[in-house]
Amino acid sequence: MESDTILKIALAGPLRGYFDYLPPEHDGITLTPGCRFEIPFGRSSRVGILISTSSKSSVPTSKLKRALSQLDHTPLLQPSDLRLLKWAADYYEHPLGDVIFHALPLNLRKKPTATKTSQPGLRLTQAGEALDPDTLSRAPKQRSVIVALQQHPQGLLAKRRLMQNHELSPAVLRSLLDKGLITPCELPPQPLTSDAAHQLNPQQQLAVDTVRKELDGFQAYLLNGVTGSGKTEVYLHLVADVLAQERQALILVPEIGLTPQLLQRFQQRMGHEVAVLHSGLADGEREKVWHAMRQMRQRVLIGTRSAVFTPMPNLGLIIVDEEHDLSYKQQEGFRYHARDISLVRAQQTGCPVVLGSATPSLESLRNVQESRYRQLDLPKRAANASMPSLSLIDIRNGHLKGGLSPALLKHLEQTLQTGEQAMLFLNRRGYAPMLTCHACGWLTDCPRCDARMTHHRQQRLLWCHHCGHQQKEPAVCPSCGSPDLVPVGQGTERVEEVLQQHFPNYPLARIDRDSTSRKGSLEKLLKQVHSGSIPLLIGTQMIAKGHHFPAVTLVAILDVDQGLFGADFRASERMAQLILQVAGRAGRAERPGRVMIQTRHPDHPLMQLLTQQGYAAFAELAMQERQMAMLPPYAHQALIRAEANRTDYPELFLKQLLEGCQHIQYAAALEFWGPVPAPMERRAGRTRAHLLIQSNQRLPLHRWLSQAIEIFPTLPHARKVRWSVDVDPQEML
Repeated sequence: MESDTILKIALAGPLRGYFDYLPPEHDGITLTPGCRFEIPFGRSSRVGILISTSSKSSVPTSKLKRALSQLDHTPLLQPSDLRLLKWAADYYEHPLGDVIFHALPLNLRKKPTATKTSQPGLRLTQAGEALDPDTLSRAPKQRSVIVALQQHPQGLLAKRRLMQNHELSPAVLRSLLDKGLITPCELPPQPLTSDAAHQLNPQQQLAVDTVRKELDGFQAYLLNGVTGSGKTEVYLHLVADVLAQERQALILVPEIGLTPQLLQRFQQRMGHEVAVLHSGLADGEREKVWHAMRQMRQRVLIGTRSAVFTPMPNLGLIIVDEEHDLSYKQQEGFRYHARDISLVRAQQTGCPVVLGSATPSLESLRNVQESRYRQLDLPKRAANASMPSLSLIDIRNGHLKGGLSPALLKHLEQTLQTGEQAMLFLNRRGYAPMLTCHACGWLTDCPRCDARMTHHRQQRLLWCHHCGHQQKEPAVCPSCGSPDLVPVGQGTERVEEVLQQHFPNYPLARIDRDSTSRKGSLEKLLKQVHSGSIPLLIGTQMIAKGHHFPAVTLVAILDVDQGLFGADFRASERMAQLILQVAGRAGRAERPGRVMIQTRHPDHPLMQLLTQQGYAAFAELAMQERQMAMLPPYAHQALIRAEANRTDYPELFLKQLLEGCQHIQYAAALEFWGPVPAPMERRAGRTRAHLLIQSNQRLPLHRWLSQAIEIFPTLPHARKVRWSVDVDPQEML
């Protein structure tokens, strides 16, 4: 090892650039990028990632500290992983160290951990192999274990499964261990017996054959399939082809909890090859899955957005299900878009990427127009199921009962009487969006936000869904003392109450974040819905996608009008996608489905277009409007946010930024909109302001940002505000 070798270490945090250290003094150190090092930092130590080595440093060698130790004998991240992370850091203008540590499991951000390369099991000892099971006739439970293990001399995976299959207590296994008849062992994952693949219809087969021809190279595909068209079966066949080549597959989903049937079908079809990665797992389990994919002990990974960074050395296919979903965009900290990262990863790896949706994003449709993506269509539902009919219920002059019109209540009654299921959708949990005093007009304003606090009657709470502030439901008006407090508007709790009053003889399930907060509660409710024991279902977006309810023939959408007049230019697109996704839950089996949409604007052109001609016609019109207004996907944006406790600091900082960065090259090619107060100016007690930067071309925007980002910290108010850069913003809040 040369004495002048300098380690370039990346650390988690907001600081850009690398930190220079000398190598540890220990022998046997291999200075390979991707390994973690423990380094002195201030009065403590931290974990960093080695990015590269050099013979030069801006700091004199005599002042450099030595790294304390190398934590990994082999790199956790390969050159291909680091290349993707560097691209993401550059594109989203975020510190590389923070990006890298975002991609690591929490345990690996702190300390070294010993990871097992196999799973625990049990096998017979020599004494157990020689034992005649009949000698344990008086201990039938112990005998069943010995017989099972004699049939599997290599051992059986997982003590828990052995106990479940043979109805054993822990005492039975402890007794056999004490007798020296069995012993713990480590086993590699064993495949389960998989379900047979389903027969594809001609459209599905064409989609599979098209992608199959390009498995050895990069190509982006948009799988545009109506709800219920069998996109998951296409995914399964393509992943099976990749596994046959001894390669790995990555499947991204918006939220694991909202796509239980996709996950279940992959696990049934491919057994122990399937691993799952999402934020709901314990830290140790996340690390275990991460290493299993990195070491290729499992080959199929299904995960939420952060799974896109998981090391997979032999990646052969990436699938992004529901590619339009907003959940793929990280809205805090490192603000990346997992769909876009997956495209770059597939390009760097040289494998195909399939983006699936019944309501594709306008960005993806634009890429099809530009021939960057190839579109594959699934225009019909699988198994000869028909698409549901969509109709509007005009509620402008009618009297609503808890948000339900008389016409809708009549259709619900008819559906339930015929033994079919009905589903109501309202994307607003709680009892009511606010309380008001009938005497003085007091409202439940949040003390920390420019928003109302939602009334949760069952929990007797007022709850701000923006900052999380809670307070007890008042018995009288805090302003005038009147007891006449009235709920305004409807949430799922209130609709549930009204439905129970109208249909007392029909079991009802409410599915939202409140009713499914306990572990396993969502799975239990869904199982009851599938069994038919619950004919009436009310829920939020948790029931809008990924679910197959064969007996649901009526879907009612109670309120989507805010999407017609939202301040965000994407509001109508989100509204259309949500309506079609919810509508897709109706009529997925042999019985035809109906979708009824309550609206106060039945004559609105977008509502008419969507219900009469479908999403494709709506998207075509929306694309024309975006092009005329020169908005994404025909332009490129970056949003700079600033917030502070002082009301004037955010806008002052953004004005300083605008003045200080006007001289930078490419500034003349950009449009600067703002600074302006954020749509919700005060949130969680802090005042917020925005500066939106737009360009018709991507290159000038990124060139300007890469130079301007160096100036931001030097501005007079930089230390007085919290600022962030959001490249390709998806929300303006």
